[in-house]
Amino acid sequence: MSTAIPHLQIAIDGPAGSGKGSVAAEVAKTLALPVLDTGLLYRFVAWQVHENNCPIDDEAAIKTLVEQQLSAMDWRSDGIFFDGKDCTSRLRGEDVGALASQVSALPAVRQQLLAVQQTLASHGCVMDGRDIGTVVLPQAQAKFFLTATLRERGRRRWLQLSDQAKRQQTLDDVIADIQARDQRDSERSHAPLAQADDAIVIDSTIMRIDEVVERVLHILQRRRLIH
Repeated sequence: MSTAIPHLQIAIDGPAGSGKGSVAAEVAKTLALPVLDTGLLYRFVAWQVHENNCPIDDEAAIKTLVEQQLSAMDWRSDGIFFDGKDCTSRLRGEDVGALASQVSALPAVRQQLLAVQQTLASHGCVMDGRDIGTVVLPQAQAKFFLTATLRERGRRRWLQLSDQAKRQQTLDDVIADIQARDQRDSERSHAPLAQADDAIVIDSTIMRIDEVVERVLHILQRRRLIH
């Protein structure tokens, strides 16, 4: 097993379906680092917005809700716990994912969660999301931006839904949904999805997860960030 330098922060950004979550998990496992999925954090907020019937256009109300619920939330490398119970599987649903894309566009929410993310990352981690290298961890020692064609990303998500026995959408429907998320994430005024200037771009369209992981680890080793 490879070992990382102390407090190594690895930022992995990319659009939905680019494979960043799977790659982050494998890289973290290899380096014995915690993996932090920021998308799951926004899904938690979206879930709470839904459960509490909070209007998505009422930013002040959502901000207050987040302040109230964060104290009962425990964000770990293996998921999110609320009131002591693992709620991770509930957060993976497509309904929560679609709402999370809207919630994450709210500046007040992003600002509230920024400190949570930075505090947990301070001891070293692999963190994936959409603005990690540009906003959350701009000083990360290693930054990667994963991408793939829209159709391939849609296909991956469609297959994932099939595996979960939740295939209620056609492939074209899933592709359209991801395209809409891409637009929302890229065009939001606050902390949009963007490639950091010093990030290494990896197009995973025709690559397996293990091939992407191997490339990431090779780059980290070449930079003497892991041994």
